Amino acid sequence: MRDDILLAMRKFVAPEFVFGNGALTLAGRQAAGLGVRHALLVADSGIMDFGWPQQVQESLDASGVETSLFTAFSSNPRDHEVMAGSHVFDDAGCDALVAVGGGSAMDCAKAIGIVSVNKRHIREFEGVDNVERPGPPLLCVPTTAGTGAEVSQFAIITDSERRVKIAIAGKTLIPDAALIDPETTVTMPGTLTAHTGLDALTHAMEAYVSNANSPMTDLLAREAIRLIAAHLLPAMRNPKDMQGRGGMLLASLYAGMAFSNAILGAVHAMSHSLGGLFDLPHGLCNAILMDHVARYNFSAAPERYADIGRLLGARFDAAAAPEEKKEAVLAAMRDFKRAAGVTMGLAEIGVGPEALAQLAHNALDDPCLLTNPRQPSQADIEAIYEDARHTNG
Repeated sequence: MRDDILLAMRKFVAPEFVFGNGALTLAGRQAAGLGVRHALLVADSGIMDFGWPQQVQESLDASGVETSLFTAFSSNPRDHEVMAGSHVFDDAGCDALVAVGGGSAMDCAKAIGIVSVNKRHIREFEGVDNVERPGPPLLCVPTTAGTGAEVSQFAIITDSERRVKIAIAGKTLIPDAALIDPETTVTMPGTLTAHTGLDALTHAMEAYVSNANSPMTDLLAREAIRLIAAHLLPAMRNPKDMQGRGGMLLASLYAGMAFSNAILGAVHAMSHSLGGLFDLPHGLCNAILMDHVARYNFSAAPERYADIGRLLGARFDAAAAPEEKKEAVLAAMRDFKRAAGVTMGLAEIGVGPEALAQLAHNALDDPCLLTNPRQPSQADIEAIYEDARHTNG
């Protein structure tokens, strides 16, 4: 039987990247090739003990690129931290940024860059295509396998006054280049491996069911899910397993390119709301919510969710009733996240019923909802949060 191909017009954008062991050592050569003279090195403070930022700095030094270091930002970067970083960038006379770390470092670097060029407060860029001038050259070196920020057109920053995470999106946020080195991920602890891996899984799932999907994003999303199903648990069991680490970092890359182009959905809108109000780990929020949102969305994309379920190990007959397929898919999602150690509901991480209305209100304003396959109401989102409070599926 012939497969129908989506012929609707779609755009796909991605930066230059180098993937493989030792890619980190190319930082100096890559920066010099971009004409960089003085880079602001934006690095997660938590990885300084492992030496990854220092190795990048040594590579930059060897190529004649001067550096200034900025580490004063949170795991959920705040607006005032971005503004402080932009002052460091300006005062040091920097002409480029190099981000080393997880999504926090890369999002913070993206935000510093657009502030430094446009001379506006970071909050003014909230939304889609609100950045008039692109930032200076940006080179990313991810040290976690999950966020995909090294190839995406998103930056997520916490508005500390409103206690919400704002999404800034557009092709001006896409890094100029990324060095994706599996060796940098071996120092991730088990919990971070799980949470970032489930973040990548959510990226791939939401891109696959997005109403802006395309043949290219479908290809990447499906392969990302397959790789995560094969490699996340082995990488957690044996942190030095380079096949597991490489498989997860490749999955994160694929999922990042998929969601950057197909965008996301209700899981991320609701997770951003949780992270803004409660300062919770992003990947953990995604993991808790993923199957609850899938239950709500299933009727709008049943065959796509069935594909996801099969990739995660769900077994059902092709002629099975829709409800039977749905329950098998949801069970596969729950089993996988439980195997990765996520067994709690939102109540266990401090989310009370009194917060649900505000959380739902904030989620409704998130641009990720625009590409969700089903458009929820305030009451719908509150109900999903409530379900996710009391159960893990």
